Amino acid sequence: MKNHTILLSLLVLILASCSGNKNLIEVKFEGEAQGTYYAVTYYDSKGISYQQAIDSFFRAFDQSASIYQKESIITRLNNNDSTAKADEIFTYVFNKSMEVSEKTDGAFDITVLPLVNAWGFGFTDPMKLDSAQVDSLLPLVNYRNVRLVNGRLVKSNPAIMVDFNAIAQGYSADLIGKILESHGIENYLIDVGGEVLARGTKPENKMWKVGIEKPAENADDERILNAVVSLRDKALATSGSYRKYFVKDGIRYSHTIDPKTGFPVNHTVLSVSVLAGDCISADAYATSFMVMGLDKTKKFLALHPELNAYIIYSDATGKLSTWSSDGLSQLIEAAPSEVK
Repeated sequence: MKNHTILLSLLVLILASCSGNKNLIEVKFEGEAQGTYYAVTYYDSKGISYQQAIDSFFRAFDQSASIYQKESIITRLNNNDSTAKADEIFTYVFNKSMEVSEKTDGAFDITVLPLVNAWGFGFTDPMKLDSAQVDSLLPLVNYRNVRLVNGRLVKSNPAIMVDFNAIAQGYSADLIGKILESHGIENYLIDVGGEVLARGTKPENKMWKVGIEKPAENADDERILNAVVSLRDKALATSGSYRKYFVKDGIRYSHTIDPKTGFPVNHTVLSVSVLAGDCISADAYATSFMVMGLDKTKKFLALHPELNAYIIYSDATGKLSTWSSDGLSQLIEAAPSEVK
C-alpha cells in the first residue's frame, strides 16, 4: 500500500494467448487499489471474472493494514486506541515482519514510520531534518520494542508506530491467489503494484514472463526493461530507489529509509528484485536488500538458498551493472530492445 505517487518497478508481459488450448479461457482485468494498480490474468474453463470479489477484498484489506485509512486497524493501533484489536490479516503481516526483521538484523523494520513521515514519504508533510532531529526519532525505531499480545499492540513507547507498506502489497497478491484457487483456478498471474505472484503456467505449458525495469535517471522517464524473468509457482517483487525520491540542495534522497541510521539509503544499489515462494517474502526481502546493499545481500543469500535476487547497481565508474544469484540467473533472459 505504497503512496499513489510510487511508480512501480515491474512491467508484466503477457506474451502468449490461450489459442493453443480451446478448453481454457483467458480472463484478464485490471484496476486500482492500495494507491497503485493491479492486474490479474488467469486461464480457466469457465471464463468467469472474479474482479468484483477482488475489489471487495482490497477494500477489506485496507481496513486492516492501510496507514492511509483513518479507521483501519493499523491506524487505530498506531493511535493507541484501546478498543482496536488485530485481525487475521494484521496478525499475519505483523508476525511475518518480525520474522524478516530478525533474519535481517533489523534491515527490515516496520517501526520506521516516524522517520518515513519525517522525510515526507508517509502520510505527513516532510520536516526540515538535520542529524539532531533524526537522532531524536531513532529511539522510536526498533522492531524489538513492539509486540502483539492477544491482538493488542504493546509498545515500549506510545509514540511508536508501525507501517506495513514494504510488505502488505506482497501479501495482498498472495491472498488474491487464494481467492482464485478457491474457485478452482490453478494457472494465474497476479501483479499488485509490481509485486507479482505466478502459479501454474499459460496454455501449452508456457511459463509466465515478467519484466524487470531498468532504473531511470528521472522519476518520469520512459520505462525500459532491463531483463525478462520466466516464472512458474514463484513470486517476484522489486524495490528501487529511482522512482520515488526528492532532491534538496542538489542531493537525491531515496524513499527507502535505513532503520539504523535514520537516513535514506545512500549506496550503489538502485534496484533489487527478489524471487521467493510467496509474494509477502519477496516483497519484504526486496526492501531489506535495498537497505543492506550489495555485499551484505550477497552474504545473506549465501545462507538462504530459498531466496534469490537480481540486483541492478551503479559501479565505480557510474555505469549500470547487474548481479544475480544462481537460482534466478537461469530464469533470466535479456529484454528485447523493442519491448518498453
